[in-house]
Amino acid sequence: MDYVPYAVPFFLLAILLEFLYGILKKNNTYRLNDTVSSLFMGSLSGASKLILIGAGGLVFKAIEDHYALWRLSDNLLITSVFIFILYDLCYYWFHRISHERKIFWGAHVAHHQSEEYNLSTALRQTSMSFILSWVFYVPLFMIGVPAEVFVSIASINLIYQFWVHSQHVPKLGWFDYVFVSPSNHRVHHAQNDSYIDKNYGGVFVVWDRLFGTFQEELNNEKCVYGIRGPIRTFNPLWANVHVYLGIFKDILKAKSFKDKLYAPLSPTGWKPESMDVGTLSNEYNPDTFQKFDPQVHKLINIYAFIQLLILAAIGNFITEYGSSSYSTGLILVTLLVLTMVSCTQWLDGKSAIILESVRLIFLSILSITLILRNVFSYELVFLISYICLNFLLLPFLNKYHNLFSLKQ
Repeated sequence: MDYVPYAVPFFLLAILLEFLYGILKKNNTYRLNDTVSSLFMGSLSGASKLILIGAGGLVFKAIEDHYALWRLSDNLLITSVFIFILYDLCYYWFHRISHERKIFWGAHVAHHQSEEYNLSTALRQTSMSFILSWVFYVPLFMIGVPAEVFVSIASINLIYQFWVHSQHVPKLGWFDYVFVSPSNHRVHHAQNDSYIDKNYGGVFVVWDRLFGTFQEELNNEKCVYGIRGPIRTFNPLWANVHVYLGIFKDILKAKSFKDKLYAPLSPTGWKPESMDVGTLSNEYNPDTFQKFDPQVHKLINIYAFIQLLILAAIGNFITEYGSSSYSTGLILVTLLVLTMVSCTQWLDGKSAIILESVRLIFLSILSITLILRNVFSYELVFLISYICLNFLLLPFLNKYHNLFSLKQ
């Protein structure tokens, strides 16, 4: 059983409470643009599961049915505890490789792009993990872990990782020594030279201590969050694909066939000899680092936040209830992506009027198609109202954007 959908309302409530606590303590760790971007990516990750079908499930089923050494009991507590520990060990190696090799980093980087650190960062999930993450869990199925137990354990592991994305929880003494804690995980998300590529465990930090990747949070060095070579945009689409495009460029630039083959599995800092390493912008300098925080008009922030609420509701509906067909799901996810990209373009301080117009025209065609098919419902009335309101807001958004740009 997957427990994550049931935990989502509690995640959102915890985010609200952490925000209010930060305001009360005069230590707010949230920015609207960054939070909207993270939640956009969380919604996209959930909705994209409808159309991005990975090979992992098929492989797991084949192993469970034909190649497992034996089948572990699915109703013994000791079995669940054993699988929980073993799953976290597999997760450690998956997480570690996801930071050390480019093709795996491409499916994980989105989670680390936020330059803030709060509970909303935990929901900033990739939409590309379906590609290769399953490989690291094959051993569990080889030793007979039942699929239903695997899903339950994986969801519990993921739920645990939510609470450690906070700056408000101090060090916890002995707990930090055994378990992944907010202090340990703050180190993991930091790009400081002392902290980068450390603390990979999901629940247990003992793996990092055993395999030499542990780093304690230092009292005299504050964590600086984000990635080396920041993407300087809130665009969720670019956030998910930019590393893969970089790999493709490396393959094109590589002189030897060996380097072309090596590029996808190369270390994250590797470049073919033909590339001018001096032009790369992935060095961390604490004196020059600045967060990406374009100052835009309040209307744009409010607009993006309202769109987030609407998309979250739609994304939750898609994830929970699915759609009538694959093509319908594809259309809905495409609309989600268009809306997210246009909103984040406004948040980037750029005009998105062309993209917004395309999106609204697309929605208008969809509405007309439904009307011609005599499909009338409350949802259609809402859709038409939504389109009209967005068309009315469009010139104001562009006007305020232009006025703000002129002030610069």
